[in-house]
Amino acid sequence: MRNLILILLSCLVLLPTAHAELTFDIVGGREEGAQPIAIVPFANIQGVVPNEDIAAIISNDLYRTGRFSPVAPNALIARPYEMNQVQFPMWQSAAIPHLVIGRMMGTPANYTIEFQLLDVFKNSQVIGLSYNAKISNLRYVAHQISNAIYQALTGEKGVFHTRISYVTRSRAGLYTLYVADADGANAHVMLQSKEPILSPTWSPDGQRIAYVSYENKRVAIYIQDITSASREKIADYKGANSSPAFSPDGSRLAMSLSKDGNPEIYVLNLSTHSLVRVTNHPAIDTEPSWSPDGQSLVFTSDRTGSPQLYRISIYGGSPQRLTFEGNYNASGKFSPDGSKIVFLHGGGGYRIGVLSVESGQVTLLSQTTLDEAPSFAPNGSMVIYGAGSELAVVSIDGKVRQRIMAAGEEVREPVWSPN
Repeated sequence: MRNLILILLSCLVLLPTAHAELTFDIVGGREEGAQPIAIVPFANIQGVVPNEDIAAIISNDLYRTGRFSPVAPNALIARPYEMNQVQFPMWQSAAIPHLVIGRMMGTPANYTIEFQLLDVFKNSQVIGLSYNAKISNLRYVAHQISNAIYQALTGEKGVFHTRISYVTRSRAGLYTLYVADADGANAHVMLQSKEPILSPTWSPDGQRIAYVSYENKRVAIYIQDITSASREKIADYKGANSSPAFSPDGSRLAMSLSKDGNPEIYVLNLSTHSLVRVTNHPAIDTEPSWSPDGQSLVFTSDRTGSPQLYRISIYGGSPQRLTFEGNYNASGKFSPDGSKIVFLHGGGGYRIGVLSVESGQVTLLSQTTLDEAPSFAPNGSMVIYGAGSELAVVSIDGKVRQRIMAAGEEVREPVWSPN
Protein backbone atom coordinates (compact mmCIF):
# COMPACT_ATOMS: atom_id res chain seq x y z
CA MET A 1 0.00 0.00 0.00
CA ARG A 2 1.52 3.27 -1.17
CA ASN A 3 0.79 5.33 1.94
CA LEU A 4 2.02 2.65 4.34
CA ILE A 5 5.65 3.01 3.30
CA LEU A 6 7.43 4.58 6.25
CA ILE A 7 10.11 7.06 5.28
CA LEU A 8 12.70 8.16 7.81
CA LEU A 9 12.89 11.93 8.19
CA SER A 10 15.94 13.78 9.45
CA CYS A 11 17.83 17.09 9.55
CA LEU A 12 14.74 19.20 10.32
CA VAL A 13 14.93 23.00 10.39
CA LEU A 14 12.12 25.47 11.13
CA LEU A 15 12.17 28.44 8.75
CA PRO A 16 9.70 31.35 8.95
CA THR A 17 10.57 32.93 5.61
CA ALA A 18 8.75 32.50 2.31
CA HIS A 19 10.20 30.82 -0.78
CA ALA A 20 8.73 29.63 -4.08
CA GLU A 21 5.02 30.31 -4.52
CA LEU A 22 2.55 28.36 -6.60
CA THR A 23 1.28 29.22 -10.05
CA PHE A 24 -2.19 28.18 -11.24
CA ASP A 25 -3.21 27.30 -14.78
CA ILE A 26 -6.71 26.36 -16.01
CA VAL A 27 -6.15 23.22 -18.08
CA GLY A 28 -9.68 21.83 -18.37
CA GLY A 29 -12.90 23.23 -19.76
CA ARG A 30 -14.83 25.91 -17.96
CA GLU A 31 -18.40 25.31 -16.88
CA GLU A 32 -20.87 25.68 -19.71
CA GLY A 33 -22.44 29.09 -19.41
CA ALA A 34 -19.77 30.55 -17.13
CA GLN A 35 -21.11 33.96 -16.10
CA PRO A 36 -19.50 37.05 -17.63
CA ILE A 37 -18.63 39.59 -14.96
CA ALA A 38 -16.85 42.94 -15.16
CA ILE A 39 -14.56 43.85 -12.26
CA VAL A 40 -13.44 47.44 -12.63
CA PRO A 41 -10.06 48.43 -11.13
CA PHE A 42 -10.70 50.03 -7.75
CA ALA A 43 -10.27 53.80 -7.70
CA ASN A 44 -7.74 55.23 -5.28
CA ILE A 45 -9.53 58.33 -4.02
CA GLN A 46 -6.63 59.84 -2.08
CA GLY A 47 -3.90 58.88 -4.50
CA VAL A 48 -1.89 56.55 -2.23
CA VAL A 49 -0.89 53.65 -4.46
CA PRO A 50 -1.44 50.30 -2.69
CA ASN A 51 0.86 47.30 -3.05
CA GLU A 52 -1.96 45.01 -4.23
CA ASP A 53 -4.36 45.16 -7.19
CA ILE A 54 -7.61 44.27 -5.46
CA ALA A 55 -9.64 44.01 -8.65
CA ALA A 56 -7.07 41.64 -10.20
CA ILE A 57 -7.12 39.38 -7.12
CA ILE A 58 -10.93 39.23 -7.20
CA SER A 59 -10.91 38.52 -10.93
CA ASN A 60 -8.40 35.69 -10.55
CA ASP A 61 -10.33 34.20 -7.61
CA LEU A 62 -13.58 34.06 -9.55
CA TYR A 63 -11.92 32.86 -12.76
CA ARG A 64 -10.36 29.84 -11.05
CA THR A 65 -13.76 28.53 -9.96
CA GLY A 66 -14.67 27.96 -13.61
CA ARG A 67 -18.09 29.50 -12.95
CA PHE A 68 -17.20 33.04 -13.98
CA SER A 69 -15.62 34.65 -17.03
CA PRO A 70 -14.22 38.03 -15.94
CA VAL A 71 -13.80 40.68 -18.62
CA ALA A 72 -10.15 41.48 -19.36
CA PRO A 73 -9.16 44.91 -17.97
CA ASN A 74 -8.26 46.23 -21.44
CA ALA A 75 -11.71 45.22 -22.71
CA LEU A 76 -13.71 47.17 -20.12
CA ILE A 77 -16.04 49.64 -21.79
CA ALA A 78 -15.85 52.09 -18.86
CA ARG A 79 -14.23 52.39 -15.43
CA PRO A 80 -16.77 53.77 -12.98
CA TYR A 81 -16.16 53.60 -9.23
CA GLU A 82 -19.45 55.08 -7.97
CA MET A 83 -22.91 53.78 -8.81
CA ASN A 84 -24.03 57.18 -10.14
CA GLN A 85 -21.27 56.91 -12.74
CA VAL A 86 -22.58 53.62 -14.16
CA GLN A 87 -24.36 53.87 -17.53
CA PHE A 88 -26.44 50.73 -17.26
CA PRO A 89 -27.70 50.66 -20.92
CA MET A 90 -24.09 50.57 -22.14
CA TRP A 91 -23.27 47.53 -19.97
CA GLN A 92 -26.56 45.89 -20.96
CA SER A 93 -25.67 46.19 -24.63
CA ALA A 94 -22.37 44.46 -23.86
CA ALA A 95 -24.32 41.55 -22.30
CA ILE A 96 -22.47 41.86 -18.98
CA PRO A 97 -25.00 40.80 -16.30
CA HIS A 98 -22.96 41.84 -13.27
CA LEU A 99 -20.53 44.66 -12.56
CA VAL A 100 -18.18 45.14 -9.60
CA ILE A 101 -17.00 48.65 -8.76
CA GLY A 102 -14.93 49.83 -5.81
CA ARG A 103 -12.77 52.48 -4.27
CA MET A 104 -10.05 52.88 -1.68
CA MET A 105 -9.53 55.76 0.75
CA GLY A 106 -7.05 56.49 3.50
CA THR A 107 -3.41 55.59 3.99
CA PRO A 108 -1.44 52.31 4.16
CA ALA A 109 -1.90 52.39 7.93
CA ASN A 110 -5.68 52.61 7.69
CA TYR A 111 -7.38 51.95 4.36
CA THR A 112 -11.13 51.92 3.83
CA ILE A 113 -12.14 49.66 0.94
CA GLU A 114 -15.68 49.82 -0.41
CA PHE A 115 -17.23 47.77 -3.19
CA GLN A 116 -20.59 47.23 -4.85
CA LEU A 117 -21.85 44.29 -6.88
CA LEU A 118 -24.41 45.58 -9.38
CA ASP A 119 -27.10 43.79 -11.38
CA VAL A 120 -26.77 45.44 -14.77
CA PHE A 121 -30.18 44.39 -16.13
CA LYS A 122 -32.05 45.40 -12.95
CA ASN A 123 -30.14 48.69 -12.60
CA SER A 124 -29.67 47.85 -8.92
CA GLN A 125 -27.17 46.89 -6.26
CA VAL A 126 -26.93 43.24 -5.23
CA ILE A 127 -24.57 43.82 -2.29
CA GLY A 128 -22.31 46.60 -1.07
CA LEU A 129 -19.79 46.29 1.74
CA SER A 130 -16.99 48.26 3.36
CA TYR A 131 -13.78 47.05 5.02
CA ASN A 132 -11.02 48.65 7.07
CA ALA A 133 -7.54 47.25 6.58
CA LYS A 134 -3.84 47.94 6.82
CA ILE A 135 -1.69 47.61 3.73
CA SER A 136 -0.54 44.16 4.89
CA ASN A 137 -4.15 42.89 4.87
CA LEU A 138 -5.24 44.00 1.40
CA ARG A 139 -5.00 40.53 -0.14
CA TYR A 140 -7.16 39.14 2.64
CA VAL A 141 -9.78 41.86 2.08
CA ALA A 142 -9.74 41.11 -1.66
CA HIS A 143 -10.40 37.43 -0.92
CA GLN A 144 -13.25 38.37 1.43
CA ILE A 145 -14.80 40.49 -1.33
CA SER A 146 -14.47 37.50 -3.68
CA ASN A 147 -16.27 35.37 -1.09
CA ALA A 148 -19.10 37.89 -0.82
CA ILE A 149 -19.54 38.09 -4.59
CA TYR A 150 -19.34 34.32 -5.04
CA GLN A 151 -21.94 33.66 -2.35
CA ALA A 152 -24.28 36.36 -3.61
CA LEU A 153 -24.26 34.94 -7.14
CA THR A 154 -24.09 31.19 -6.44
CA GLY A 155 -25.62 30.72 -2.99
CA GLU A 156 -22.47 28.85 -1.87
CA LYS A 157 -19.79 29.98 0.54
CA GLY A 158 -16.50 30.98 -1.03
CA VAL A 159 -13.12 29.62 0.03
CA PHE A 160 -10.85 32.33 -1.30
CA HIS A 161 -9.67 33.41 2.16
CA THR A 162 -8.61 29.88 3.14
CA ARG A 163 -5.14 28.32 3.00
CA ILE A 164 -3.48 25.19 1.74
CA SER A 165 -0.43 23.29 2.91
CA TYR A 166 1.77 21.24 0.60
CA VAL A 167 5.21 19.68 0.34
CA THR A 168 7.79 20.50 -2.32
CA ARG A 169 10.94 18.67 -3.36
CA SER A 170 13.71 20.82 -4.82
CA ARG A 171 16.17 19.70 -7.49
CA ALA A 172 18.74 19.45 -4.71
CA GLY A 173 16.50 16.94 -2.93
CA LEU A 174 15.34 19.21 -0.10
CA TYR A 175 11.76 18.69 1.07
CA THR A 176 9.77 21.66 2.41
CA LEU A 177 6.37 21.88 4.09
CA TYR A 178 4.63 25.12 3.13
CA VAL A 179 1.50 26.98 4.19
CA ALA A 180 0.08 29.41 1.61
CA ASP A 181 -3.07 31.29 0.72
CA ALA A 182 -5.52 29.28 -1.36
CA ASP A 183 -4.34 31.14 -4.48
CA GLY A 184 -0.71 30.17 -3.81
CA ALA A 185 0.41 33.57 -2.52
CA ASN A 186 2.11 34.26 0.83
CA ALA A 187 3.84 30.89 0.98
CA HIS A 188 5.65 30.30 4.27
CA VAL A 189 7.96 27.49 5.27
CA MET A 190 6.86 25.36 8.22
CA LEU A 191 9.48 22.61 8.03
CA GLN A 192 12.41 21.46 5.91
CA SER A 193 14.12 18.09 5.69
CA LYS A 194 16.58 16.19 3.53
CA GLU A 195 14.02 13.36 3.51
CA PRO A 196 10.31 13.36 2.53
CA ILE A 197 7.72 14.98 4.82
CA LEU A 198 4.48 13.04 5.22
CA SER A 199 0.78 13.45 5.98
CA PRO A 200 0.24 17.12 6.89
CA THR A 201 -3.26 17.78 8.20
CA TRP A 202 -5.04 20.90 9.50
CA SER A 203 -6.71 21.46 12.84
CA PRO A 204 -10.35 22.57 12.49
CA ASP A 205 -9.52 26.11 13.67
CA GLY A 206 -6.82 26.43 10.99
CA GLN A 207 -4.18 27.34 13.56
CA ARG A 208 -2.18 24.08 13.72
CA ILE A 209 -0.83 21.38 11.44
CA ALA A 210 -0.07 17.80 12.42
CA TYR A 211 2.47 15.78 10.43
CA VAL A 212 4.72 12.74 10.59
CA SER A 213 8.44 13.22 11.18
CA TYR A 214 11.51 11.16 12.05
CA GLU A 215 14.00 12.59 14.49
CA ASN A 216 16.59 10.71 16.51
CA LYS A 217 15.87 7.66 14.35
CA ARG A 218 12.27 7.38 15.61
CA VAL A 219 9.04 7.98 13.68
CA ALA A 220 6.79 10.44 15.51
CA ILE A 221 3.72 12.63 15.02
CA TYR A 222 4.03 16.34 15.78
CA ILE A 223 1.56 19.22 16.01
CA GLN A 224 2.91 22.62 15.03
CA ASP A 225 1.41 26.07 15.58
CA ILE A 226 1.08 28.03 12.33
CA THR A 227 1.85 31.44 13.82
CA SER A 228 4.51 30.76 16.45
CA ALA A 229 6.06 27.67 14.79
CA SER A 230 6.18 26.02 18.23
CA ARG A 231 5.49 22.31 18.11
CA GLU A 232 4.73 19.38 20.35
CA LYS A 233 5.54 15.70 19.92
CA ILE A 234 2.21 13.91 20.13
CA ALA A 235 2.98 10.26 19.42
CA ASP A 236 6.27 8.36 19.25
CA TYR A 237 5.22 4.86 20.22
CA LYS A 238 7.28 1.85 19.26
CA GLY A 239 6.86 1.04 15.56
CA ALA A 240 4.87 3.12 13.09
CA ASN A 241 3.19 6.40 14.02
CA SER A 242 1.35 7.65 10.95
CA SER A 243 -1.69 9.27 9.31
CA PRO A 244 -2.77 11.89 11.89
CA ALA A 245 -6.27 13.39 11.56
CA PHE A 246 -7.90 16.00 13.82
CA SER A 247 -11.44 15.44 15.08
CA PRO A 248 -14.01 18.07 13.97
CA ASP A 249 -13.83 19.78 17.38
CA GLY A 250 -10.02 19.63 17.51
CA SER A 251 -9.93 17.78 20.83
CA ARG A 252 -8.72 14.42 19.50
CA LEU A 253 -6.32 13.05 16.95
CA ALA A 254 -6.95 9.81 15.05
CA MET A 255 -3.86 7.96 13.84
CA SER A 256 -2.46 4.61 12.77
CA LEU A 257 -0.08 2.94 15.27
CA SER A 258 1.71 -0.41 15.17
CA LYS A 259 2.82 -0.32 18.81
CA ASP A 260 0.88 -3.53 19.55
CA GLY A 261 1.95 -5.37 16.38
CA ASN A 262 0.27 -4.58 13.07
CA PRO A 263 -1.03 -1.06 12.25
CA GLU A 264 -4.38 -0.28 13.90
CA ILE A 265 -6.53 2.83 14.22
CA TYR A 266 -6.34 4.72 17.51
CA VAL A 267 -7.81 7.98 18.85
CA LEU A 268 -5.74 10.18 21.16
CA ASN A 269 -7.34 12.72 23.50
CA LEU A 270 -5.12 15.79 23.14
CA SER A 271 -5.95 17.11 26.63
CA THR A 272 -5.59 13.96 28.70
CA HIS A 273 -3.28 12.06 26.30
CA SER A 274 -5.44 8.98 26.82
CA LEU A 275 -5.38 6.57 23.87
CA VAL A 276 -8.31 4.48 22.64
CA ARG A 277 -7.90 1.62 20.18
CA VAL A 278 -10.65 1.62 17.56
CA THR A 279 -9.81 -1.33 15.25
CA ASN A 280 -8.60 -4.80 16.15
CA HIS A 281 -7.67 -6.97 13.16
CA PRO A 282 -4.54 -8.74 11.88
CA ALA A 283 -4.72 -6.69 8.65
CA ILE A 284 -3.17 -3.26 8.08
CA ASP A 285 -5.56 -0.47 9.15
CA THR A 286 -4.44 3.06 8.33
CA GLU A 287 -5.38 6.54 7.00
CA PRO A 288 -8.26 7.42 9.36
CA SER A 289 -10.43 10.43 8.55
CA TRP A 290 -13.33 11.79 10.62
CA SER A 291 -16.94 12.14 9.63
CA PRO A 292 -18.20 15.73 10.05
CA ASP A 293 -20.28 14.77 13.11
CA GLY A 294 -17.22 13.25 14.83
CA GLN A 295 -18.97 9.91 15.42
CA SER A 296 -17.20 7.70 12.90
CA LEU A 297 -14.03 7.26 10.89
CA VAL A 298 -13.36 6.18 7.34
CA PHE A 299 -10.08 4.25 7.02
CA THR A 300 -8.08 2.06 4.66
CA SER A 301 -7.64 -1.66 5.32
CA ASP A 302 -6.44 -4.68 3.38
CA ARG A 303 -8.45 -7.11 5.53
CA THR A 304 -10.19 -8.53 2.44
CA GLY A 305 -6.94 -8.98 0.54
CA SER A 306 -6.62 -5.56 -1.11
CA PRO A 307 -6.81 -1.98 0.16
CA GLN A 308 -10.43 -0.84 0.52
CA LEU A 309 -12.31 1.86 2.42
CA TYR A 310 -14.22 1.04 5.60
CA ARG A 311 -16.28 3.04 8.06
CA ILE A 312 -16.29 2.40 11.79
CA SER A 313 -17.73 4.05 14.91
CA ILE A 314 -15.17 5.87 17.03
CA TYR A 315 -16.26 3.49 19.82
CA GLY A 316 -15.19 0.48 17.78
CA GLY A 317 -17.29 -2.48 16.64
CA SER A 318 -17.60 -4.04 13.20
CA PRO A 319 -16.57 -1.79 10.33
CA GLN A 320 -18.70 -1.33 7.21
CA ARG A 321 -16.98 -1.85 3.87
CA LEU A 322 -17.62 1.10 1.53
CA THR A 323 -15.75 0.36 -1.73
CA PHE A 324 -16.10 -2.67 -3.97
CA GLU A 325 -14.97 -1.50 -7.43
CA GLY A 326 -11.31 -2.23 -8.19
CA ASN A 327 -8.50 -3.74 -6.15
CA TYR A 328 -7.16 -0.48 -4.69
CA ASN A 329 -9.22 2.17 -2.89
CA ALA A 330 -7.50 4.27 -0.22
CA SER A 331 -6.96 7.71 1.34
CA GLY A 332 -10.64 8.43 1.96
CA LYS A 333 -11.81 11.81 3.28
CA PHE A 334 -15.36 13.01 3.94
CA SER A 335 -16.85 16.04 2.24
CA PRO A 336 -17.77 18.87 4.63
CA ASP A 337 -21.45 17.86 4.58
CA GLY A 338 -20.66 14.16 4.97
CA SER A 339 -22.49 13.13 1.80
CA LYS A 340 -19.39 12.15 -0.19
CA ILE A 341 -15.97 10.61 0.30
CA VAL A 342 -13.06 11.53 -1.96
CA PHE A 343 -10.46 8.79 -2.31
CA LEU A 344 -7.66 7.28 -4.37
CA HIS A 345 -8.80 4.64 -6.85
CA GLY A 346 -6.33 2.18 -8.39
CA GLY A 347 -6.53 0.17 -11.57
CA GLY A 348 -4.39 1.12 -14.55
CA GLY A 349 -2.81 3.83 -12.41
CA TYR A 350 -4.14 5.89 -9.51
CA ARG A 351 -6.99 8.36 -10.01
CA ILE A 352 -9.21 10.49 -7.78
CA GLY A 353 -12.70 9.16 -7.16
CA VAL A 354 -15.74 10.41 -5.27
CA LEU A 355 -18.05 8.00 -3.47
CA SER A 356 -21.66 8.85 -2.67
CA VAL A 357 -22.19 7.74 0.94
CA GLU A 358 -25.90 7.16 0.36
CA SER A 359 -25.87 5.31 -2.96
CA GLY A 360 -22.35 3.88 -3.06
CA GLN A 361 -21.91 5.22 -6.60
CA VAL A 362 -18.34 6.08 -7.59
CA THR A 363 -17.39 8.92 -9.96
CA LEU A 364 -13.83 9.38 -11.20
CA LEU A 365 -12.72 13.02 -11.26
CA SER A 366 -9.11 12.97 -12.45
CA GLN A 367 -7.68 12.04 -15.83
CA THR A 368 -4.07 11.43 -14.79
CA THR A 369 -2.75 8.13 -13.42
CA LEU A 370 -0.24 9.08 -10.72
CA ASP A 371 -2.59 10.85 -8.32
CA GLU A 372 -2.44 10.96 -4.52
CA ALA A 373 -3.58 12.71 -1.33
CA PRO A 374 -7.02 14.14 -2.25
CA SER A 375 -8.51 16.85 -0.01
CA PHE A 376 -11.88 18.65 -0.20
CA ALA A 377 -12.18 22.43 -0.24
CA PRO A 378 -14.10 23.53 2.88
CA ASN A 379 -17.22 24.30 0.83
CA GLY A 380 -17.08 20.88 -0.86
CA SER A 381 -17.06 22.32 -4.39
CA MET A 382 -13.48 21.37 -5.33
CA VAL A 383 -10.81 18.77 -4.58
CA ILE A 384 -7.07 19.38 -4.44
CA TYR A 385 -4.67 16.46 -4.95
CA GLY A 386 -1.18 15.46 -5.98
CA ALA A 387 -0.76 14.68 -9.68
CA GLY A 388 2.68 13.27 -10.32
CA SER A 389 5.14 16.09 -9.60
CA GLU A 390 2.42 18.79 -9.57
CA LEU A 391 -0.77 19.59 -7.71
CA ALA A 392 -4.17 19.76 -9.31
CA VAL A 393 -7.62 21.08 -8.43
CA VAL A 394 -10.81 19.69 -9.92
CA SER A 395 -14.41 20.75 -9.41
CA ILE A 396 -16.65 18.15 -7.81
CA ASP A 397 -18.48 17.68 -11.12
CA GLY A 398 -15.16 17.18 -12.95
CA LYS A 399 -15.76 20.05 -15.38
CA VAL A 400 -13.07 22.50 -14.25
CA ARG A 401 -9.42 21.51 -13.79
CA GLN A 402 -6.41 23.48 -12.67
CA ARG A 403 -2.73 22.61 -12.69
CA ILE A 404 -0.60 24.00 -9.86
CA MET A 405 3.18 24.22 -10.06
CA ALA A 406 6.13 25.57 -8.11
CA ALA A 407 9.05 26.73 -10.25
CA GLY A 408 11.90 24.24 -10.20
CA GLU A 409 10.26 22.00 -7.60
CA GLU A 410 7.99 18.97 -7.39
CA VAL A 411 4.79 19.59 -5.39
CA ARG A 412 2.79 16.98 -3.45
CA GLU A 413 0.88 16.12 -0.23
CA PRO A 414 -1.66 18.97 -0.52
CA VAL A 415 -4.37 19.57 2.06
CA TRP A 416 -6.95 22.36 2.19
CA SER A 417 -7.51 24.31 5.42
CA PRO A 418 -10.95 24.64 7.00
CA ASN A 419 -12.98 27.83 6.57
